[in-house]
Amino acid sequence: MEKIMKLIGNFRIEGEPISAERFGEGHINETYLVKTSADGGERKYIFQKINSGLFPDAGKLMNNIKLVTEFNRKKIAERGGDPDRESLTIIYTNDGKPYLKSECGNYRIYKYIDGIAYQVVEKPEHFYQSAVAFGNFANLLAEFDAKSLYEVLPDFHNTVKRFNDFKKSLALNASGRADEVKKEIEFVLSREKYCDKITSLLNSGKMPTKVTHNDTKLNNVMFDKITGKYLAVIDLDTIMPGSICYDFGDSIRFGCNPSTEDERDLSKVNFDINLFEQYAKGYLSAVGAGATAIERENLAFSSILMTYECGMRFLADHIDGDKYFHISRENQNLDRARTQFKLIEDMEKLLPEMNAIVAKY
Repeated sequence: MEKIMKLIGNFRIEGEPISAERFGEGHINETYLVKTSADGGERKYIFQKINSGLFPDAGKLMNNIKLVTEFNRKKIAERGGDPDRESLTIIYTNDGKPYLKSECGNYRIYKYIDGIAYQVVEKPEHFYQSAVAFGNFANLLAEFDAKSLYEVLPDFHNTVKRFNDFKKSLALNASGRADEVKKEIEFVLSREKYCDKITSLLNSGKMPTKVTHNDTKLNNVMFDKITGKYLAVIDLDTIMPGSICYDFGDSIRFGCNPSTEDERDLSKVNFDINLFEQYAKGYLSAVGAGATAIERENLAFSSILMTYECGMRFLADHIDGDKYFHISRENQNLDRARTQFKLIEDMEKLLPEMNAIVAKY
């Protein structure tokens, strides 16, 4: 901890550091809760070592976060909110940089948000509040120039490229498993028409390019410990230009499946239309005028698209020999793909009802 305490001194924190302890359940960055003594009281900060393997260009990463958080904080203040509680706040280095570049890595500090994050949906209200959180996040950034952001993970939701990569995996068949999963392969190939629907709208300008969070999990929302309402959206490492449909669709993909992502008994995998309505109601109530007509028209479909993209990636990795997604047992990526495909079948049948729900709210 001595090294960490020394590094902290390079930032414009209040008070003297008194402790730094490992914090949270994240697996990407190395995270610590730092406490300082200041003005007879205590201050708290989040200190992180940025994962250089996933984010080799910390400058681009932190430029994105700086631009978005500064824009958000200004908007929140204009609306009479508390930016320190409702947005991530970067603590700059002593020489005014958003992160510290050192011989042993890249580091950053945020103000600590005194709230609670849930790893799983313990009650429907949590899912609804996460929808309100991400809807408000999109609303705050509706006028932000998303094209000023770097693609820290290029082509992350370029489904056309994902499909082409899938075909390359089939041709290579590195694991020799392709012949064993012909049914699943046909499932992906027969739905190629899904791939370019959003990308073509973005490329043509018919759908606006906006800030996407790209990791809209429940545990990236901070909740108020007393009221149970959402406080802020956190973990902005994957913010990039794209479509808000991506964030909505990915939330539905994992939030409306009551079973585990790698469930082997597909009879337990069902798309919950009631949870979809909860999320759509919360999201649309918060995003308001921050969503255009073309975006609203594609929200329900985006749930299918994001599930399709994810399932395709799971199946490709199974065929590649499990090179990307971590597995703890044999055929886990295949089971993950199958759960996604079952959800897609359910959503395809329910798409008219899903569209009606979006129109309702």
